[in-house]
Amino acid sequence: MIQADYKPYLLEFKQPSGTSRGILHHKLSYFIRIQESGREGFGEVGVLQGLSCDDVPELEDQIRWTTQNIALGLEELYALNWRFPSIQFALEQAFSHLANGFEHFSSPFTSDQAPQKINGLIWMGDRDFMMDQISKRLSEGFTTLKMKVGAISWESERDLLKYIRDRFDTKELEIRVDANGAFGLDQAITVSAFLKEIGVHSIEQPLPAKAHKELQSAAQKMHIPIALDESLIGVFHKEDKIKLLDEIMPEYIILKPSFIGGWKGSEEWISLAQERGIGWWATSALESNLGLNAIAQWAYIQENPIPQGLGTGSLYTNNIPAPLHVYGGELTIRKDGESWDLSPLGFK
Repeated sequence: MIQADYKPYLLEFKQPSGTSRGILHHKLSYFIRIQESGREGFGEVGVLQGLSCDDVPELEDQIRWTTQNIALGLEELYALNWRFPSIQFALEQAFSHLANGFEHFSSPFTSDQAPQKINGLIWMGDRDFMMDQISKRLSEGFTTLKMKVGAISWESERDLLKYIRDRFDTKELEIRVDANGAFGLDQAITVSAFLKEIGVHSIEQPLPAKAHKELQSAAQKMHIPIALDESLIGVFHKEDKIKLLDEIMPEYIILKPSFIGGWKGSEEWISLAQERGIGWWATSALESNLGLNAIAQWAYIQENPIPQGLGTGSLYTNNIPAPLHVYGGELTIRKDGESWDLSPLGFK
């Protein structure tokens, strides 16, 4: 007999992390557990307050209903949770974990034979804080940095970017920036001219998510490629995804499986993007190591050589112990590393 339950879990940041939506001190995730024939499968419902489309008051009730009706199976529950992409992804993880353990997709990555190349993330903050992060990421061996912009003055952010580029040329270090929708069209175009001068790879979500006409202009007029991230959130139906991509035609899209329906939802976006010559990469949405593991394994088998945004495993004081390890700008699953331990979640 198959049954399921769930638990909330509050992940605590080691240090407050700045975004364009404010300072993060902690992050709430829910964990679904499936039990059948003495086996267990776990999946993470990864939501971000104020950003996930399913960050709604009825989310926990929907999780509870889903666990109570787990006998319906993955396919039917996935379809019934179409407005709750984080639950869809948790179900994919949990059913896969039930069948396969922590190795969702067998590959050289899961056998510790090949790493996953990732970018180093620079959080928003004052100049000294951001400078300290930059120095740390560079000393850790990252060759791709993603710097969040839009929280402090553009002049200060511009100086930080120039500082990085003066030390490392484009062959040594790739720079991406993420604006989280902080700019208007005219400022974004102006900013992009400077970013082109210093060889920045791309700018993620330069304008607000719903500003489709302005984003269309941005894709045509900005001096570096744009990547859509938040614009993908809450776009559930295939015809709406097609309309979004055809209207804006960005150079890249950013895939956060917890926000867009897990592996299945991400693969639909990839298929539509590839038909249009649009590139992509995956990033975590600040999940625990459980969700991060599921994203990283899936991303590896897509055979996308672009560094992925999966360097978030060390953010928390109380993350789930796992064999995930970051070294030299690469994520690995260490066979001689820490073992998985889900006991902190509190299931009995």
